[in-house]
Amino acid sequence: MTDLRAKSPAVPDNGQPASPGELLTSHLENTLHAAQHIQARVGRIPGLPDAFWTWVALAALLHDAGKLPYGFQRMIGNTPERPHVWGERHEVLSLGFIGHLLGGLPISERRWIATAVAGHHRAFTGTSDARRLPLFTQYGSDSPEEFATRFHPASPEHLHRLITWLHNTAQAHDLPVDTTIPAANLGELTKHAHQLFEELMDHWSHPLDFEETESTGLLAVLLLGAVTMADHLSSAHAPLHQQHPLTRNYHARLAQRLAAMGHALRPQQQAAGDTHGHMLLRSWTASGKTEASLLWARTQINDLAASTGGIPRVFYILPYLASINAMTDRLGSELQTPHGIGVAHSKAASYHLARSLDSCGQDRADAAGKAHSRAAATKNFLELLRVGTPYQLLRGALAGPAHSSILTDSANSVFILDELHAFDARRLGMILAMMRLWARMGGRVAILSATLPTALTELVSNALQQPVTLIEPPPAVAAPARHLIHTRTAHLTDEASLAEMRERLTEGRSVLVIANNVKDAILLYEALAPLCVELHGKDSAYLLHSRYRRMDRSATEAGILNRFEAGRPRLPGLLVGTQALEVSLNIDLDLCHTSAADLEALLQRFGRANRLGALPPVPVIVHQPAYTTRRAGGPALWADGVYEEDPTRLAWDILTQHNGETVDERITTTWLDEVYASAWGKQWHTTVQNHQRDFEEAFLSFETPFDDRSALAESFDAQFDGTEAILAHDLDDYAAALTEATDNPRNGRLLADEYLIPLPHWSGALTRYEQQLRVRVIDAEYDPVLGLLTVHGLPQQTYQPGEVL
Repeated sequence: MTDLRAKSPAVPDNGQPASPGELLTSHLENTLHAAQHIQARVGRIPGLPDAFWTWVALAALLHDAGKLPYGFQRMIGNTPERPHVWGERHEVLSLGFIGHLLGGLPISERRWIATAVAGHHRAFTGTSDARRLPLFTQYGSDSPEEFATRFHPASPEHLHRLITWLHNTAQAHDLPVDTTIPAANLGELTKHAHQLFEELMDHWSHPLDFEETESTGLLAVLLLGAVTMADHLSSAHAPLHQQHPLTRNYHARLAQRLAAMGHALRPQQQAAGDTHGHMLLRSWTASGKTEASLLWARTQINDLAASTGGIPRVFYILPYLASINAMTDRLGSELQTPHGIGVAHSKAASYHLARSLDSCGQDRADAAGKAHSRAAATKNFLELLRVGTPYQLLRGALAGPAHSSILTDSANSVFILDELHAFDARRLGMILAMMRLWARMGGRVAILSATLPTALTELVSNALQQPVTLIEPPPAVAAPARHLIHTRTAHLTDEASLAEMRERLTEGRSVLVIANNVKDAILLYEALAPLCVELHGKDSAYLLHSRYRRMDRSATEAGILNRFEAGRPRLPGLLVGTQALEVSLNIDLDLCHTSAADLEALLQRFGRANRLGALPPVPVIVHQPAYTTRRAGGPALWADGVYEEDPTRLAWDILTQHNGETVDERITTTWLDEVYASAWGKQWHTTVQNHQRDFEEAFLSFETPFDDRSALAESFDAQFDGTEAILAHDLDDYAAALTEATDNPRNGRLLADEYLIPLPHWSGALTRYEQQLRVRVIDAEYDPVLGLLTVHGLPQQTYQPGEVL
């Protein structure tokens, strides 16, 4: 079979001559092997037929056999003629091999195999542009004769040899092919393909009925996902990881490490490790929740491996990119495997680039190449432990050839969701809907939080529809007394507030100041930093928010950790920021001034002061916010333009009742329950449930599993991702960075991305698109310390002059 190829010639990045494309038989065999490796990893999925993985293996072996025709071989440059677009779909012709080789299987099983083969590139139904017609649109009106004409000519010798190879390969892997090798000609092949294609049309052209959606729809998506995942792994020539970074001896290693420091496992950690099934872990900040979650995860890995025969994946899910990056570093250190953990978010390659440059000072272009390789490993599902956003997993709901593999990979997996409170009602409802599906596919779920109201525990329990164990520190364990509440009616930016902060700086304290918006944070920094620098040196004052170039944010975070990281010797200084400081960095300062927000956010902010409880209770001073409307946001009021009015006022009322008191961290759940028992809380509960139901009905019923959902992808992205732009005065530097990696433009793009500034999704109107460089550009003032300031030259109704974004 040396004459048929599956891929175009490979052109090396270094400019060397192209090498021949991969042999068709090599690709098919590699895809079969990949499917078998996926089976060994995922194991038996609850509720699926026993023959599921046999169907996957057969579909993987046959999926690209339709690349036989001369037209396809010419298109990929494997004929003497100049390459030319073929215009047909090879996966449709691949159906003919099912009819030729699998005639002994029941028609229902052949149809399932055909479904995965035909669906591995294109949708069956729906609306698409003319360049990507759904298959039923492209071929649905063809007569058998018209259909056959599309795939001529093809070499009879190639067909005979390919049929023989496929038959022998299937038998060698104990797959249920017919006992004899059938005689083959292209007419018979296209006849079988057309018959199966019409059966697929009869079965999948209309939505499934209610009884079918519960089983058939999900089965279809998981089957397609397994085959597309095998195809991608085969093309990437990358093996799945087999050794779990969360090893069997983690419990013993953790206990030994703690004993060496004179400590023992905390009761809640031991209880988490003893829990079999879903878990809710509620415990105060710095009480070892991360280690507890790993102990729990290892127990679930053992259970699932025994019951499914697979190797469960572990997903550690967080809401913010900065907290994901920090957790990845922490887990790499905790598990002593810095390169065995995947980073699953949209800026994963940038994360790996920063770590490569920090760790060894290697060549920037070489570091960019390695960073891309690490990010690609996660996209191809190679790692067994991944840290990421829920968005990456929620994309599985889009199904289809591009996303179904996300769902298949998540079956029989272990999910740790940290900081669930950070999501708004709509996104929380979507996550709850996805949690229900994970549980249905054999998954185990844990929720971790220092702030876990009863309303949220009920939502989680109802979503999972299975027993859930609540773990808390036992009553005999005293909660740390770390914080002393004070409330101030003066706004955080008022002169009286600033005077109080200056006094603390003069006393030699480390002062944390958290504003609700970027504009206030910059004002506070400019008002306080000069005194701090004068008293304590130039590296004593820092500002952090979300509107920095990547390179500047990385440098700022490094400086913050160098001065204020928990566990380091305490140093005086100033740290001003926004919500970016609530959860992302492991910092510990002497006191906190914050603008009022919802109670969960405030409790997270308090946890950044006296984090380890090494000091007597320290002041956490909460300032009354300014309630304002949002631009184009209607009459509703928002605390400093960011947080909802009602939960902020409820939090303020509770804290003022405890003004001057030490926070009892066992009682904070009672405070949260008071908020969620209010009229606002009841409405919030209903809103979350409505969003959960809407997402399940729209995305997770899979009543049209092969319908084109690409039109939904952009709106789906908008709910989780913002946009990015470079500064107008960085255009030349950006262009230069693009060409820095001369051997690979992709690596140059990664280096240039260090100039990007994250912006809200709605801010696209503030930018212009630079076509030649393929990047958005914003004309704005910028300072490496202060970040993005004002935007110039835009209509007043779009962006108020002088307003900080």
